[in-house]
Amino acid sequence: MMKIDFGVYIHIPFCKQKCFYCDFPSFAGREKYIDDYLNSLHHEMELGAERIAEKGKLTPHTIYIGGGTPSHLNLSQMEMLFKSIHANMQVKNVAEFTMEANPCTIDEEKLHLMKDNGVNRVSIGVQSFDNGCLKRIGRVHTGEMAIEKVSMAQRAGFDNISIDLMYGLPGQSIDILKESLDKAVALGVQHISIYGLQLEEGTVLAKQQELHKLELPADEAVEEMYDYLVEYLPAHGFNRYEISNYALEEYHSRHNTLYWQDVPYLGFGSGAHSYWQGNRYENPVTIGDYIEAVSKDKFLHIMEESVSERAHMEEFCFLGLRMTSGINKRKFREIFNKDINEVFGKVIDKMVAKALLGESETAIFLTPLGMKYGNVVFGEFILE
Repeated sequence: MMKIDFGVYIHIPFCKQKCFYCDFPSFAGREKYIDDYLNSLHHEMELGAERIAEKGKLTPHTIYIGGGTPSHLNLSQMEMLFKSIHANMQVKNVAEFTMEANPCTIDEEKLHLMKDNGVNRVSIGVQSFDNGCLKRIGRVHTGEMAIEKVSMAQRAGFDNISIDLMYGLPGQSIDILKESLDKAVALGVQHISIYGLQLEEGTVLAKQQELHKLELPADEAVEEMYDYLVEYLPAHGFNRYEISNYALEEYHSRHNTLYWQDVPYLGFGSGAHSYWQGNRYENPVTIGDYIEAVSKDKFLHIMEESVSERAHMEEFCFLGLRMTSGINKRKFREIFNKDINEVFGKVIDKMVAKALLGESETAIFLTPLGMKYGNVVFGEFILE
């Protein structure tokens, strides 16, 4: 059995409708493949348990079921998924077991099934409570539905609920964002992730922009939204612990924190990534390729690479800087047997001089200004 902390991510790639901004490996209209996919997922988990847990069960610190839309599964399919998880993993002592849900596909029965199977945290993709914004980004729920489904999760006994919000959306104003933030806080959720819209190649919104059919808020308006939310959420008890994540005390995402702290993780399902014993792995992205790969009775990854020390140091810094706690100097020395200032001293001094980084005896961290312009700082940590 593994003695170290590690996370498990399980990917459910099916959606009712692909959101207009989404470039994740997710697919709409493929429901006929769900049962075959779940069978393959079960087999991949078996292979993982055999290989890593020496034919015992995996003992993850956290489990995260994401997508796609995991709540798009019907009840029997969801039961099938949970049976596979319980057959191959010790769930009882998992510190955090999260499942993503969409307001239009979650219901009381599914919530109770999730609760009965050990899920103790629900992440609901709201994005906005404004119906106009939701329609323009291809979401199929309404703001009213989102409020009802959060309340439904609370009635089902979930006391650790996260919602996703976005800013910089087509047609979104600062007042619309303020209203969404007010509604989010009033709902009594424990965690809020809020992301600025990024136009990714191949998405519907990117194509609309190419055709000059997309009206986005001006850069100044987006900056105003950012400045408002980073003040508003902490003022209402949501501590910022990562660039895009805010939580009530003790409710940070333990699973995502494993990623940011350079902890190993195993990914199961199409397009899933793993980081194990210094190596990175990626599963086939399409549903068909994934099912075919698993049928060959072995771990089959479209990408496998050993992470060099240089790349590891760079990524350790990128990930550490995402956290408000910053890069842990002691941990850097323990892993690389070097003082961080030996490797990145010039960069650190340069960024401190620009008020983008701060430094204490124990950590290197982004200042509030650095949080705003994080990508500028991250780029400086790429070693020549």
